[in-house]
Amino acid sequence: MADMQDNMKSGQDQHNCAVSNSADPKNMQELTTYVQTLLQGMQDKFQTMSDQIINRIDEMGNRIDDLEKNIADLMTQAGVDGPEK
Repeated sequence: MADMQDNMKSGQDQHNCAVSNSADPKNMQELTTYVQTLLQGMQDKFQTMSDQIINRIDEMGNRIDDLEKNIADLMTQAGVDGPEK
C-alpha cells in the first residue's frame, strides 16, 4: 500500500513537472483551454486507434470467411462431406 502511494506521488510529481515545463498558462481560462485542447487531442487519437482496430477486425472476419469458403470448396473437390451444422 505504501509503495502504491509512493508511486502515485512520484507520478504526480512527474505530471506536475510536465505541466510546468509545457506552455505555462497565465490564468485559469488559458489553463482550461489548454486542458480541453489536450483532452480533445487524446480523444481524437483514441478514436483513430479504435477505428483502426475495428477495420482490422472486419478485415480478419472477411479473411476467415474466405478461408472457410476455400476449405469447403476443397473438401467438395476432394469428395469429403463437410461438417454437419
